[in-house]
Amino acid sequence: MADEQQDKVQFELVSPERLLMSRAVDMVVVPGAEGDFGVLPRHSLLISTVRPGVIDVYEDGSVKDRIFVAGGFAEVTPERCTVLADEAMPVDRIDRAEVEARLKELREDVTDAGDAEIRAAAEKAIAIAEAKLAAGLTSA
Repeated sequence: MADEQQDKVQFELVSPERLLMSRAVDMVVVPGAEGDFGVLPRHSLLISTVRPGVIDVYEDGSVKDRIFVAGGFAEVTPERCTVLADEAMPVDRIDRAEVEARLKELREDVTDAGDAEIRAAAEKAIAIAEAKLAAGLTSA
């Protein structure tokens, strides 16, 4: 059992509301700000921002879970990968029609925005919604 645990990395996914996942896995692929990065046992120390995208959780040689994250931070140690996500949800729970309707509203908000701060917030929300749609497309 001890040897088996050394071949795993402890993965924790935390949202503002709660701990979403905490278990030993073979590998985790995280959408980092500068590109996706894979975390295996005995990984080097790393702290990264997380861009909107999908975390792939590998067990027994295949992807067992796909989780959309809207951004956040990741901390990696040789034993653990912790992702603090702004928002997280399983990819298979993305409602395409709902996201498309929200995206339409957000695009109108950008067009109507007179204030640069409001426009920037809407543009950030658009990027998240577009990433959510892309995540839903790749899961089909």
